[in-house]
Amino acid sequence: MSEVISTESTTSHSVSKPAASTPAPEPSVEVFAVYGVEPEIQAYAMAKYSRSALSMKESLKEITLQKAEKFLNTFYFQYGHRSIADLAHIALAIERLSILAAIVVADEQRWDGQERSTRYQDFRKSGYYTPSFADVSSQTLYRETIESLFSTYEKVSQRTFEYLASITPRPADMKPDAYERTLRARAFDISRYLLPLSTNTSLGEIVNARTLETQVAHLLSQPHKEVRDLGALLKKAALSPAYNANEESLRALVAEIRSVSSEIADRAERELLHEVRVAPTLVKYADPNLYEIETRRELQQAAAELMRGAAIEPAPLVDLLDNDPSNNDALEIELATTLVYGHCHYSFRQLQRTVEAAGEARRREIIDLGLRHRGKHDELPRPFSAGQQFRFDILMDIGGFRDMHRHRRCVQIMQDFTTVHGFDTPPEVEPAGVRSDYESAMKRTEAAVQKLAASGGEEAGQNAQYAIPLAFRKRTLFKMDFAEALYISELRTTPAGHTSYRNVAYAMYEAVAAKYPALAKYFRVVDVREPVDLLKR
Repeated sequence: MSEVISTESTTSHSVSKPAASTPAPEPSVEVFAVYGVEPEIQAYAMAKYSRSALSMKESLKEITLQKAEKFLNTFYFQYGHRSIADLAHIALAIERLSILAAIVVADEQRWDGQERSTRYQDFRKSGYYTPSFADVSSQTLYRETIESLFSTYEKVSQRTFEYLASITPRPADMKPDAYERTLRARAFDISRYLLPLSTNTSLGEIVNARTLETQVAHLLSQPHKEVRDLGALLKKAALSPAYNANEESLRALVAEIRSVSSEIADRAERELLHEVRVAPTLVKYADPNLYEIETRRELQQAAAELMRGAAIEPAPLVDLLDNDPSNNDALEIELATTLVYGHCHYSFRQLQRTVEAAGEARRREIIDLGLRHRGKHDELPRPFSAGQQFRFDILMDIGGFRDMHRHRRCVQIMQDFTTVHGFDTPPEVEPAGVRSDYESAMKRTEAAVQKLAASGGEEAGQNAQYAIPLAFRKRTLFKMDFAEALYISELRTTPAGHTSYRNVAYAMYEAVAAKYPALAKYFRVVDVREPVDLLKR
């Protein structure tokens, strides 16, 4: 220890110098990962940081499932501290759902997940979802339509692969199996246009419990029965025992231990093989959202009354919408337009003109419809996320939209699936000799979808949508900031990407460059008009 020395001043205003001392040690920071803790117990342990001086390790030793449930019931449900559920992360697998349902599941901005790729897998073997129609003839027409689409999909896949192979020699340094895989992936990029929305797919998601609760309530409120049933299954999965990937090996270990000591084996079985429910408390009250259901119904009616059956005007692939900061009513007009946009098939620009012409009173009536049924804990609907500088109204094929849909750092307002905007035709089907097969399949399907929608019965219109192939166009409003516009344009124009979204991303760049020329130089995009090496992924 250093010696303390003090000196006195000889003046009348003497001041003692502070004692010299050893510097205090730096605080010791500890960082560690946590493994093997059930999601709700983990959420409770993390939430205790704000309510207890205990360390994470001390909290986890103290907590039991019963304590966690009591705490969550009190603070999450009773006091409304909903951020606690953000701390419980859950991994879920959803298998054999339709592509239509997968789009609805993935339409969650706080969602992380992956779906089966139409590029790397043959979806002919996947099967498909069949909704219930009111009569046998409609059921038969539906099945015949889907089977015909899959048959054409198989033919186009093979013929396109053969065509691509004929124009793309295999490099000497490329193995035959890698060459075939690469070209078949390119062929699937073309044949995927024929896949109907009923096609079975699978996806995995990792979400926190609050997002899962919101997602379940949203799914339970949807107009498609399959999606509502899926919401119930997600809720059941959160409340029921989870799949234990190590169960088989752990049971074998317990059996070995039992051969030595039944007492220790019993203890090992309790510790290692007890049932785990990932969110038995946090998701148990997720129910259909009446706010969403009633608001959808009233806005559908408002959209129909506003447009009065007007013809849908032609629109470009990408339309960068105008902003008028000098108009004091601009935000109200955007809100009202966005609220009805998701409930019809008109372009944003056509709707905006109609909303503006309808006047202030009508505009505010529509905004009121979006809020009229809001409950105490209901979040504002997505259309109220307004005011972004870059708003793109995009009309593209459903298959390409699924890729664009993955961008979550923007606001997306989807319109429903329809055949009214026509379908896209990939140019490769002509030289591959399957253009007539492709177009005949699309036209037959379009007629079948219209007939199924008019067949009567509950949800006939929704059920008919399952027969729509991914080639048909769908309109979606994308709202974002400059950084996201630049990111999407750069990422989605790379040569390895699908032609559909490459064209959209490049059109986004061109729209921004035309309106803000000084910003164009910051975009590192790839010109989609340049030839693509089919063997580069």
